[in-house]
Amino acid sequence: MSLILTSQAQRPNTIADVKRPSANYTPSIWGDHFLSYATMEVDIKLEQHVRQLKEEVKKMLMDPLKSPSQQLNLIDDIQRLGVSYHFKNEIDGILKQIHHNYSYGSEDDLYTTALRFRLLRQQGCNVSCDMFNKFKEGNDQKFKASLLSDVSGLLSLYEATHLRIHGEGILEEALSFTTTHLQSIKHSLSSSLSKEVAHALMQPLRKGINRVEARYYLSIYHERDSHNDTLLTFAKLDFNLVQKIHQKELCEVTRWWKDLDVRNTLPFTRDKATEVYFCWALSVYFEPQYSYARKISSKVTAMASIIDDIYDAHGTFEELELFTEAIQRWDVCAIDPLPDYMKVCYKALLEAYTEIEEQLAKEGKLYRIHYAREADEQKREHVTSAVECYMKEYGATEEQAIIELRRKLSDAWKDINESFHPPNVVPRALLTRIINFACVMDVVYKYVDGYSTHDDTVLKDFIVSTLVQPVPV
Repeated sequence: MSLILTSQAQRPNTIADVKRPSANYTPSIWGDHFLSYATMEVDIKLEQHVRQLKEEVKKMLMDPLKSPSQQLNLIDDIQRLGVSYHFKNEIDGILKQIHHNYSYGSEDDLYTTALRFRLLRQQGCNVSCDMFNKFKEGNDQKFKASLLSDVSGLLSLYEATHLRIHGEGILEEALSFTTTHLQSIKHSLSSSLSKEVAHALMQPLRKGINRVEARYYLSIYHERDSHNDTLLTFAKLDFNLVQKIHQKELCEVTRWWKDLDVRNTLPFTRDKATEVYFCWALSVYFEPQYSYARKISSKVTAMASIIDDIYDAHGTFEELELFTEAIQRWDVCAIDPLPDYMKVCYKALLEAYTEIEEQLAKEGKLYRIHYAREADEQKREHVTSAVECYMKEYGATEEQAIIELRRKLSDAWKDINESFHPPNVVPRALLTRIINFACVMDVVYKYVDGYSTHDDTVLKDFIVSTLVQPVPV
């Protein structure tokens, strides 16, 4: 797809020049790097080896001699290594069987109990948090002091608490209990365990990005005495094969972005095609079968990012009224009154939309894409933050606003977790994408705006580890 953009961008605006805010976005740090993956060849022997290893892992998973705790540990490793998408039906069947046979009077230790709870909840099984009552004691029903020496148990319970829903006070207590004690002991542990605890406290599994967490777990799994060499090799090779698929997709997206010549024609926008692909495509659905969805999602989101910058960082109120009207009409003739930089964006939108529509029509599916913006955002010189809005509406201090918004965020995660509880109106496959999207928001915006920030290190390490560097085998 090619656009004749440069000549249009150089014509004078139809609306008088005005003083505009400048976001000072820098050019992409990736340059043409991902264009180099255009000529990658498929390694047939490697793919055959991976298929062979997959069958071996499947046999281990379905081994009838494994105890429930052994099955749980293997499933946990498979999931954390990022290869569970190969064994969805097998894992689902095993966990349903474990759920059916579970006795709440079992003598499992804290680690196993918490692991079972987390894996079953993740799978959508209806399990009660009452199973943790046996780890409390005394008239005040506090968690047993003896648990403080069980680091693996505390870590397992900590991860389990992030699957809590509304009204589960025991899991709220458990989160506070485990967080406090893991924070206090993390520096006194062995180097490897200390790093693992620190990582979990910063990024719990429930809120992590699959590919990022898989790459991290690959770096520590081999250090465990219980690690399985066949599973480890399979996970490494599979990660690298999937990475090659992602690299070729990003190569295509990068070429499309360069054809738009956004950096020169719309210099006030964020030059973030690579970050768009990583955040809003790969991190939401990384599996190979969603290749087309990733490429289309990247293009749509990249265009939405441009529109976001037009509304937030460049357009005047009068220009934005014209632009909004043009988008609502969705007609090429509607671009005539627009300033030239908006014509550039509008034509790119029309071409991207047409490409998507044609492809979906071929597949027998036709969806409409609409772009909208809240009117009150158009009237502001800058977008007010949620903290500022809360402070103004409720007369709160900044600290009070942050505390309350964090509480609302915690409640939102409980809502998400509750959506997995039966009966499920929405298919679990779709719910998983929604959770993945929420995880992206947690990771990318946890401390700073990782997408818009001028500090490229926020996402750089994630992109390098998932899209640039293969896993050493």
